[in-house]
Amino acid sequence: MRASVSIQTQDFDVSTELAALRADDLGVGAVCCFVGTVRELGGDAPVSGMALEHYPGMTEAAIHSMMQEANKRFDIRGARVIHRVGDLQAADQIVLVAVTSAHRGQSFQACEFLMDDLKTQAPFWKKETTASGAHWVDARASDDAALKRWGIDANNVSGERSGV
Repeated sequence: MRASVSIQTQDFDVSTELAALRADDLGVGAVCCFVGTVRELGGDAPVSGMALEHYPGMTEAAIHSMMQEANKRFDIRGARVIHRVGDLQAADQIVLVAVTSAHRGQSFQACEFLMDDLKTQAPFWKKETTASGAHWVDARASDDAALKRWGIDANNVSGERSGV
């Protein structure tokens, strides 16, 4: 499987990234991607900005591990994750998760799996700024529930994963 991870401050071009992921792989019959953006509204308050922090080295290793798990679960040919860090504004792109496979079903499932895993397990910290000040954003129960359907307990700190 072709896999790459980038943690970066600069924006990304989805078309360029998808073309690179597919390049020279004639076995690709499906490409699925998810792009996450900064919402204007965080909870009930308008968000004027967001800051994302990560743990360099650990974050990339964690995401590579997630990609390996996706490769075990699904018949995928490639995966690409880009996650931005630093200061972002409403409508800015935050994350790209892209997956290639021979068939669409595996691509869709692997992309969704990776995004669910990334959302809860990757070491990122998010701080939103609203009119009332800046605050760290806690994990949401809905994110943990999304991960649980893949047989992963978000509260399991040992990292052991059960089969699907």
